[in-house]
Amino acid sequence: DSVIDLMRGIRSQLDSLLNLPQEEKMAFQLGLSHSLARFKLKFSPDKVDTMIIQAIALLDELDKELNTYAMRVREWYGWHFPEMGKIVTDNLMYAKSVKLMGVRTNAVKSDFSDILPEEMEKELKEAAEISMGTEIAEEDVFNIQQLCDQVIHLTDYRGQLFDYLKNRMNAIAPNLSHMVGELVGARLIAHAGSLISLAKSPASTVQILGAEKALFRALKTKHETPKYGLIYHASLVGQAAPKHKGKISRMLAAKTALATRTDALGDAEGVTIAVEGREKVEERLRQLEGGQLRQISGSGKSHVTQKKFEKTGGATYNAASDFTQMDTEKVEKKKGTKRKKNADGDDEKTNGVKEKKKKKKKAADGEEPAKKKKKKDKGDKDGKKKKKKDGKKKKAK
Repeated sequence: DSVIDLMRGIRSQLDSLLNLPQEEKMAFQLGLSHSLARFKLKFSPDKVDTMIIQAIALLDELDKELNTYAMRVREWYGWHFPEMGKIVTDNLMYAKSVKLMGVRTNAVKSDFSDILPEEMEKELKEAAEISMGTEIAEEDVFNIQQLCDQVIHLTDYRGQLFDYLKNRMNAIAPNLSHMVGELVGARLIAHAGSLISLAKSPASTVQILGAEKALFRALKTKHETPKYGLIYHASLVGQAAPKHKGKISRMLAAKTALATRTDALGDAEGVTIAVEGREKVEERLRQLEGGQLRQISGSGKSHVTQKKFEKTGGATYNAASDFTQMDTEKVEKKKGTKRKKNADGDDEKTNGVKEKKKKKKKAADGEEPAKKKKKKDKGDKDGKKKKKKDGKKKKAK
């Protein structure tokens, strides 16, 4: 406590003790804050992830350019030697063969042993003798060979850039590289913005990182959300069957999130937690492919046994309490009940004894049912009509 009080007193009286100008004091405070920040973050030039972000962006652009240039070479030279496109499928081999051969008539004299396998070389020479392509000038061949030089040079540079990216990833994020590979790990870092930002992301975000457009479209239209994003290109997800890709990507994203946090915030060097994490994902993949049920939590080694259901205790069936429809009808007849159906088709119980009593009461009071009154009225009218007719007949006589 005394040391803390002493340091607090020194800080409060620092201006009078140092006697520095205001500008030097500000520079002193700035330098001290920077040194403290470096000490807390354990700053190291080997941990700079900006190089990875730039390298993976350049690598993707090189792939696009290489594909464009290679297809242009095939289309350009295909007018002169169209059969060669089906024989030589590799773009680099195609460019080297065109540069060495030039015109197709030189194919027989050229030696392709350093570029093509023996069978492919033999097939190429046979196809050159019977080719249906058009003739081209020397100037056309020269420009095509210049384009082939560009393809070869870009391919070599792409290989060098990939080696550089692989080394940087193994230095900065070894656990992440072990889990998903150098290219996928670099794309995850570039998409998140930095290794620290990726380490702050939960496993659910890592799983769909790169599929934001599909996610928001699914939320807007109320459809199923995507199961994977950039992590789909990892080798472990590619090995899984289509129906198991979602489960493997979810488990791989969880282990990848742990590996990223270890790389960003841990002190250990090299691959540590990723070895065990990859083994668990591979074991889970084997379980899904084999169709075995295992416990994921706990040891994860014991089989899940499905036990047969056996009924124990409970109420038993009482046969004496059963009764049939015939028995109910006999009971109803004894009580004098009748069943009627209403307009809805439901059965109604009416008591016959009560209805008879109501009719007797109405007769005693001098009331008659409405139907009988109508019949009597009709009978009186008919009688009057008959009397009138008989009176008319007598007068006529």
